Amino acid sequence: MSQSKKKDSAPPTVQYFAAVLRLLRERAGLTQDELGALMSYTGSAVSAVETCAKPPTDEFIDAAEKALDAGGLLRSAIKYLRLERYPAHFQGFVQLEQAALSLSSYCTQLIHGLLQTQEYARAVLDSAFPPLEGEEIEQLVDARVERKSLFDRKPMAVLNVVMEEGALRRRMGGREVMRDQYAHLIECASRPNVVVQVMPNSRAGHAGLQGPMTLIETADDTSVAYLEGHGKSILMSKPDEVGVLSRRYAMIRSQALGPEESVGFIEELMGEL
Repeated sequence: MSQSKKKDSAPPTVQYFAAVLRLLRERAGLTQDELGALMSYTGSAVSAVETCAKPPTDEFIDAAEKALDAGGLLRSAIKYLRLERYPAHFQGFVQLEQAALSLSSYCTQLIHGLLQTQEYARAVLDSAFPPLEGEEIEQLVDARVERKSLFDRKPMAVLNVVMEEGALRRRMGGREVMRDQYAHLIECASRPNVVVQVMPNSRAGHAGLQGPMTLIETADDTSVAYLEGHGKSILMSKPDEVGVLSRRYAMIRSQALGPEESVGFIEELMGEL
Protein backbone atom coordinates (compact mmCIF):
# COMPACT_ATOMS: atom_id res chain seq x y z
CA MET A 1 0.00 0.00 0.00
CA SER A 2 1.35 3.45 -0.94
CA GLN A 3 2.08 6.03 1.77
CA SER A 4 -0.81 8.25 0.63
CA LYS A 5 -3.25 5.35 0.79
CA LYS A 6 -2.00 4.37 4.24
CA LYS A 7 -2.48 7.93 5.46
CA ASP A 8 -5.99 8.13 3.99
CA SER A 9 -7.01 4.81 5.56
CA ALA A 10 -5.57 5.59 9.01
CA PRO A 11 -7.98 6.53 11.83
CA PRO A 12 -8.67 10.29 12.08
CA THR A 13 -6.85 10.71 15.39
CA VAL A 14 -3.75 9.04 13.98
CA GLN A 15 -3.86 11.36 10.97
CA TYR A 16 -4.28 14.41 13.18
CA PHE A 17 -1.41 13.40 15.46
CA ALA A 18 0.82 12.86 12.41
CA ALA A 19 -0.01 16.33 11.10
CA VAL A 20 0.65 18.01 14.47
CA LEU A 21 3.93 16.13 14.93
CA ARG A 22 5.14 17.20 11.51
CA LEU A 23 4.10 20.83 12.11
CA LEU A 24 5.93 20.97 15.46
CA ARG A 25 9.02 19.32 13.98
CA GLU A 26 9.17 21.74 11.05
CA ARG A 27 8.62 24.74 13.34
CA ALA A 28 11.57 23.51 15.39
CA GLY A 29 13.65 23.38 12.20
CA LEU A 30 14.39 19.67 12.58
CA THR A 31 14.62 16.93 10.00
CA GLN A 32 13.08 13.54 10.74
CA ASP A 33 16.55 12.14 11.42
CA GLU A 34 17.39 15.00 13.79
CA LEU A 35 14.15 14.62 15.73
CA GLY A 36 14.65 10.88 15.85
CA ALA A 37 18.12 11.34 17.34
CA LEU A 38 16.73 13.60 20.07
CA MET A 39 14.09 10.96 20.86
CA SER A 40 16.47 7.97 20.67
CA TYR A 41 14.51 6.75 17.64
CA THR A 42 15.47 6.47 13.99
CA GLY A 43 14.39 8.97 11.38
CA SER A 44 12.52 6.11 9.73
CA ALA A 45 10.46 5.66 12.90
CA VAL A 46 9.51 9.35 12.85
CA SER A 47 8.64 9.07 9.16
CA ALA A 48 6.45 6.03 9.81
CA VAL A 49 4.38 8.02 12.30
CA GLU A 50 4.20 11.16 10.15
CA THR A 51 3.00 9.15 7.14
CA CYS A 52 0.57 7.10 9.28
CA ALA A 53 2.37 3.91 8.29
CA LYS A 54 2.52 3.09 11.99
CA PRO A 55 0.51 4.56 14.88
CA PRO A 56 2.59 6.11 17.66
CA THR A 57 3.17 4.18 20.86
CA ASP A 58 2.84 5.84 24.25
CA GLU A 59 6.65 5.75 24.56
CA PHE A 60 7.07 7.46 21.19
CA ILE A 61 4.61 10.19 22.17
CA ASP A 62 6.37 10.84 25.47
CA ALA A 63 9.74 11.06 23.71
CA ALA A 64 8.38 13.44 21.05
CA GLU A 65 6.67 15.56 23.70
CA LYS A 66 9.98 16.01 25.53
CA ALA A 67 12.12 16.51 22.43
CA LEU A 68 9.80 19.16 20.97
CA ASP A 69 8.86 20.75 24.30
CA ALA A 70 5.25 20.47 23.13
CA GLY A 71 3.64 21.72 26.34
CA GLY A 72 1.39 18.70 26.68
CA LEU A 73 -0.04 19.00 23.16
CA LEU A 74 1.26 15.63 22.00
CA ARG A 75 0.79 13.78 25.28
CA SER A 76 -2.86 14.87 25.45
CA ALA A 77 -3.55 12.68 22.41
CA ILE A 78 -2.60 9.43 24.17
CA LYS A 79 -6.04 8.48 25.50
CA TYR A 80 -7.66 9.13 22.12
CA LEU A 81 -5.01 7.20 20.23
CA ARG A 82 -5.34 4.30 22.65
CA LEU A 83 -9.06 4.13 21.91
CA GLU A 84 -8.48 3.86 18.17
CA ARG A 85 -6.31 0.79 18.67
CA TYR A 86 -9.51 -1.16 19.26
CA PRO A 87 -12.02 -2.32 16.65
CA ALA A 88 -14.71 0.29 16.00
CA HIS A 89 -17.50 -1.84 17.50
CA PHE A 90 -15.50 -2.20 20.74
CA GLN A 91 -14.52 1.41 21.37
CA GLY A 92 -17.72 2.43 23.16
CA PHE A 93 -17.37 -0.50 25.54
CA VAL A 94 -13.72 0.31 26.32
CA GLN A 95 -14.67 3.85 27.35
CA LEU A 96 -17.30 2.48 29.72
CA GLU A 97 -14.97 -0.24 30.98
CA GLN A 98 -12.27 2.25 31.91
CA ALA A 99 -14.80 4.27 33.94
CA ALA A 100 -16.36 1.22 35.58
CA LEU A 101 -16.58 0.62 39.30
CA SER A 102 -17.58 -2.97 38.66
CA LEU A 103 -17.68 -5.37 35.73
CA SER A 104 -19.52 -8.66 35.80
CA SER A 105 -18.87 -10.96 32.83
CA TYR A 106 -19.97 -14.37 31.68
CA CYS A 107 -17.58 -15.89 29.10
CA THR A 108 -18.38 -18.91 26.96
CA GLN A 109 -15.61 -19.33 24.38
CA LEU A 110 -12.45 -17.72 25.70
CA ILE A 111 -10.84 -16.53 28.91
CA HIS A 112 -11.86 -12.96 29.74
CA GLY A 113 -9.71 -10.36 27.95
CA LEU A 114 -8.71 -8.62 31.19
CA LEU A 115 -7.41 -11.92 32.55
CA GLN A 116 -5.44 -13.01 29.48
CA THR A 117 -1.66 -13.23 29.30
CA GLN A 118 0.02 -11.58 26.33
CA GLU A 119 0.85 -14.97 24.81
CA TYR A 120 -2.74 -16.20 25.16
CA ALA A 121 -4.10 -12.95 23.68
CA ARG A 122 -1.65 -13.24 20.79
CA ALA A 123 -2.80 -16.82 20.10
CA VAL A 124 -6.44 -15.70 20.12
CA LEU A 125 -5.79 -12.86 17.70
CA ASP A 126 -3.60 -15.06 15.50
CA SER A 127 -6.61 -17.35 14.96
CA ALA A 128 -8.87 -14.51 13.77
CA PHE A 129 -10.60 -14.75 10.42
CA PRO A 130 -10.13 -12.95 8.14
CA PRO A 131 -6.48 -13.16 9.26
CA LEU A 132 -4.83 -10.14 10.86
CA GLU A 133 -1.41 -8.84 9.90
CA GLY A 134 1.40 -9.35 12.41
CA GLU A 135 1.71 -5.66 13.22
CA GLU A 136 -2.03 -5.34 13.78
CA ILE A 137 -1.96 -8.32 16.13
CA GLU A 138 0.79 -6.73 18.21
CA GLN A 139 -1.10 -3.45 18.40
CA LEU A 140 -4.21 -5.26 19.61
CA VAL A 141 -2.19 -7.25 22.16
CA ASP A 142 -0.72 -4.00 23.50
CA ALA A 143 -4.18 -2.45 23.64
CA ARG A 144 -5.52 -5.42 25.57
CA VAL A 145 -2.71 -5.12 28.09
CA GLU A 146 -3.42 -1.39 28.51
CA ARG A 147 -7.01 -2.16 29.50
CA LYS A 148 -5.71 -3.82 32.66
CA SER A 149 -4.77 -0.44 34.11
CA LEU A 150 -8.25 -0.22 35.64
CA PHE A 151 -7.19 -2.87 38.18
CA ASP A 152 -4.65 -0.53 39.75
CA ARG A 153 -6.35 2.85 39.52
CA LYS A 154 -8.19 4.44 42.43
CA PRO A 155 -10.88 3.50 43.07
CA MET A 156 -10.03 -0.03 41.91
CA ALA A 157 -12.55 -1.64 39.63
CA VAL A 158 -14.15 -4.86 40.88
CA LEU A 159 -14.20 -7.68 38.34
CA ASN A 160 -16.48 -10.72 38.62
CA VAL A 161 -16.00 -13.33 35.89
CA VAL A 162 -17.77 -16.63 35.28
CA MET A 163 -16.13 -18.74 32.57
CA GLU A 164 -17.36 -21.91 30.95
CA GLU A 165 -15.18 -24.95 31.53
CA GLY A 166 -14.90 -25.30 27.75
CA ALA A 167 -13.31 -21.85 27.50
CA LEU A 168 -10.69 -22.91 30.04
CA ARG A 169 -9.99 -26.21 28.28
CA ARG A 170 -9.47 -24.64 24.85
CA ARG A 171 -5.68 -24.80 24.50
CA MET A 172 -4.95 -21.52 22.78
CA GLY A 173 -1.26 -21.35 21.89
CA GLY A 174 -0.39 -24.81 23.19
CA ARG A 175 0.65 -26.40 26.46
CA GLU A 176 3.14 -23.82 27.75
CA VAL A 177 0.92 -20.86 26.91
CA MET A 178 -1.97 -22.49 28.75
CA ARG A 179 0.20 -23.36 31.74
CA ASP A 180 1.19 -19.71 32.09
CA GLN A 181 -2.42 -18.65 31.50
CA TYR A 182 -3.75 -20.90 34.27
CA ALA A 183 -1.07 -19.61 36.64
CA HIS A 184 -2.04 -16.05 35.74
CA LEU A 185 -5.71 -16.77 36.39
CA ILE A 186 -4.89 -18.16 39.82
CA GLU A 187 -2.78 -15.07 40.57
CA CYS A 188 -5.59 -12.74 39.40
CA ALA A 189 -8.12 -14.60 41.54
CA SER A 190 -6.00 -13.85 44.62
CA ARG A 191 -6.52 -10.12 44.15
CA PRO A 192 -9.09 -8.56 46.50
CA ASN A 193 -10.99 -6.96 43.62
CA VAL A 194 -11.19 -10.01 41.31
CA VAL A 195 -13.55 -12.98 41.61
CA VAL A 196 -13.16 -15.89 39.20
CA GLN A 197 -15.73 -18.66 38.91
CA VAL A 198 -16.04 -21.68 36.64
CA MET A 199 -19.24 -23.04 35.13
CA PRO A 200 -18.48 -26.78 34.90
CA ASN A 201 -19.63 -28.95 32.02
CA SER A 202 -21.43 -31.08 34.57
CA ARG A 203 -23.94 -28.23 34.94
CA ALA A 204 -25.76 -29.19 31.75
CA GLY A 205 -28.59 -26.70 32.07
CA HIS A 206 -28.03 -23.22 33.50
CA ALA A 207 -29.10 -19.61 33.10
CA GLY A 208 -26.24 -18.64 30.80
CA LEU A 209 -27.09 -20.79 27.81
CA GLN A 210 -28.36 -17.78 25.85
CA GLY A 211 -24.84 -16.43 25.49
CA PRO A 212 -22.07 -14.25 26.98
CA MET A 213 -22.65 -10.87 28.58
CA THR A 214 -20.97 -8.10 30.55
CA LEU A 215 -22.67 -5.84 33.09
CA ILE A 216 -21.06 -2.49 33.92
CA GLU A 217 -21.63 -0.10 36.81
CA THR A 218 -19.99 3.33 36.69
CA ALA A 219 -19.31 5.97 39.31
CA ASP A 220 -22.38 7.99 38.29
CA ASP A 221 -24.62 4.99 39.06
CA THR A 222 -25.09 4.14 35.40
CA SER A 223 -25.75 0.45 34.73
CA VAL A 224 -25.37 -0.94 31.23
CA ALA A 225 -25.13 -4.35 29.62
CA TYR A 226 -22.83 -5.25 26.75
CA LEU A 227 -23.36 -8.09 24.27
CA GLU A 228 -20.84 -8.92 21.54
CA GLY A 229 -20.33 -11.44 18.76
CA HIS A 230 -18.97 -11.72 15.21
CA GLY A 231 -17.68 -8.16 15.10
CA LYS A 232 -20.97 -6.68 16.27
CA SER A 233 -21.93 -5.31 19.65
CA ILE A 234 -24.94 -4.04 21.56
CA LEU A 235 -24.91 -1.64 24.50
CA MET A 236 -28.12 -1.82 26.50
CA SER A 237 -29.06 0.89 28.98
CA LYS A 238 -32.84 0.54 29.46
CA PRO A 239 -33.37 -0.32 33.14
CA ASP A 240 -35.82 -3.14 32.43
CA GLU A 241 -33.48 -4.83 29.91
CA VAL A 242 -30.40 -4.42 32.11
CA GLY A 243 -32.42 -5.65 35.09
CA VAL A 244 -33.30 -8.91 33.34
CA LEU A 245 -29.65 -9.56 32.51
CA SER A 246 -28.55 -8.64 36.05
CA ARG A 247 -30.92 -11.17 37.54
CA ARG A 248 -29.79 -13.74 34.98
CA TYR A 249 -26.16 -13.10 35.87
CA ALA A 250 -26.93 -13.53 39.56
CA MET A 251 -28.40 -16.94 38.76
CA ILE A 252 -25.36 -17.83 36.63
CA ARG A 253 -23.06 -17.05 39.56
CA SER A 254 -25.15 -19.14 41.92
CA GLN A 255 -25.00 -22.11 39.53
CA ALA A 256 -21.24 -21.90 38.96
CA LEU A 257 -18.54 -23.27 41.23
CA GLY A 258 -17.67 -21.01 44.16
CA PRO A 259 -14.50 -18.88 44.01
CA GLU A 260 -12.30 -21.22 46.06
CA GLU A 261 -13.62 -24.31 44.31
CA SER A 262 -13.04 -22.61 40.96
CA VAL A 263 -9.39 -21.89 41.77
CA GLY A 264 -8.99 -25.54 42.73
CA PHE A 265 -10.56 -26.54 39.42
CA ILE A 266 -8.10 -24.35 37.49
CA GLU A 267 -5.22 -25.88 39.45
CA GLU A 268 -6.46 -29.32 38.39
CA LEU A 269 -6.52 -28.24 34.75
CA MET A 270 -3.00 -26.92 35.13
CA GLY A 271 -1.93 -30.28 36.53
CA GLU A 272 -3.33 -32.06 33.50
CA LEU A 273 -0.89 -30.31 31.15
